Amino acid sequence: MNYFEIIGFLAAILTTVSFFPQVIKIYRTRETKSISLTMYIVLTFGILLWLIYGLHLESMPMILANALTLFFLFYILLMKIKYK
Repeated sequence: MNYFEIIGFLAAILTTVSFFPQVIKIYRTRETKSISLTMYIVLTFGILLWLIYGLHLESMPMILANALTLFFLFYILLMKIKYK
């Protein structure tokens, strides 16, 4: 593993973990009024495209980060729609 892969994994961990507090807050409170549905829809499609790009490059940091982030985003979107 080279230095750039290590940087990639660190970036993947940080950007993915950044969604965790929002997921926990929504899970605990069931309140989604303060988040933007449009923003999360656009972000979800963007992350999906990053995942496809990571698969094409066979970049494990990109694949893992974007797959996990996509999971978090789907949860947030589902809760936003459910508790709207």
